[in-house]
Amino acid sequence: MSNRRSRQSSSALRISDDQMIDLVSKLRVLLPEIRERRRSDKVSASKVLQETCNYIRKLHREVYNLSDRLSQLLDSVDEDSQEAAVIRSLLM
Repeated sequence: MSNRRSRQSSSALRISDDQMIDLVSKLRVLLPEIRERRRSDKVSASKVLQETCNYIRKLHREVYNLSDRLSQLLDSVDEDSQEAAVIRSLLM
């Protein structure tokens, strides 16, 4: 019975070709690297997925860097000041 259940959940996770095309099209619109290209340029689905991963990594680095900068700024202001309260709220 558990084997049957795992097959059912596995098939529920599969997406159709049309759904995949739709998702890749949506990613194309969101990615600056791809969006800036001319409309006539064809970009493969694997390239879109690769660019998506790169973009997510870049966003993670930016979040880390901003968090680090906010922490440094917090260290340089009075702990009880309004500025410190704003910085703490941004870090949460």
